[in-house]
Amino acid sequence: MDEPPSNGPNGRTEPDADRSMPTDRPVATVVIPARNEEAWIGACLDSIVSQDERRLQILVVDGASTDRTPEIVKEYSARDGRVTLLSNPDRIIPRSLNIALREASAPWLVRVDAHASIPSDYVGRAVDHLRSGRWGGVGGRKDGVGVTPAGRAIAAAMASPFGVGNSTYHYGSEATTVEHIPFGAYPVDLARRLGGWDERLRVNQDFEFDYRVRLAGGELLFDPDLRIQWFCRQSVPELFRQYRRYGEGKVSVAVLHPLSLRLRHLAAPALVFSWAVSALLARRHPAWAATLVAPYAGALAVATQRTARTLADPQDRKWVAPAFAAMHTGWGVGFWRGVARVARSRARGLRQSPGSDADVKTSA
Repeated sequence: MDEPPSNGPNGRTEPDADRSMPTDRPVATVVIPARNEEAWIGACLDSIVSQDERRLQILVVDGASTDRTPEIVKEYSARDGRVTLLSNPDRIIPRSLNIALREASAPWLVRVDAHASIPSDYVGRAVDHLRSGRWGGVGGRKDGVGVTPAGRAIAAAMASPFGVGNSTYHYGSEATTVEHIPFGAYPVDLARRLGGWDERLRVNQDFEFDYRVRLAGGELLFDPDLRIQWFCRQSVPELFRQYRRYGEGKVSVAVLHPLSLRLRHLAAPALVFSWAVSALLARRHPAWAATLVAPYAGALAVATQRTARTLADPQDRKWVAPAFAAMHTGWGVGFWRGVARVARSRARGLRQSPGSDADVKTSA
């Protein structure tokens, strides 16, 4: 494991100047993509404007919100000149990130999710790591926050290796190099040199960007002391839809970068496939069908029992098993949907390619 450089107290490089004294040029550009976030954007901005590092450019890129998100951001901007509202009528997150990247006037870019809040030393610590010149990107631990019984169970499930596999940023406790970081901090010059985020991707664009950072020779640091309080989905159906999007998006990234796909990414698709096979076998070969289902059912029972112990309220505990199942099923179903979508697209391409029967008939 690689520890972050320890050039000052608590592993942080000593700053060159007093962070409480703003200068003309910001040290970091904080980027917040947002759409319909009126319930969360205030808490997010509160945590950013109160950072120890005061020399900030704060860019909120609104994706055509239909609620009060833009008005709330304008209220903050009127009180704090560091806050700027930008507009993205196309709504997709990678375009919002690229709009902010073009406007960034600081050497370091720190992304923060509109659903999140960060501690007061977050930006300063991330920048100190980047200043060392060793890291292509830095990210922290993403701690889920639930405000409903299901939401608290979902947060606990997302902090479990059974729920999220080896996504270290959900539960890691030691600094180490990783393949992917959540809401990363990056050198602006590097992000521009890589062309920013891929706007063809509606989800998983952050994983794809991190993959290109690593291809370019940059290492990614996970620092668990960078704690992100992230408001997770608050119902199981919302969680299922979220992970279905993740699974489908993973196929898009795999098409662009086949070597980015790992065996662990295929675990949930394999699980869903085994359930489909067991459903076909259930009538004629029930014992075989049960054999396919039993391993996951047993693992789910054990993981649910262990995770439920972390929750004090029995009303929260009853949602743990559904949360695990929604994550795994959503990802697996989404992955197969993505595979089907790519197959259909390629089939259409073959039918329309020069020399096909359709092409000959059209030309005749």
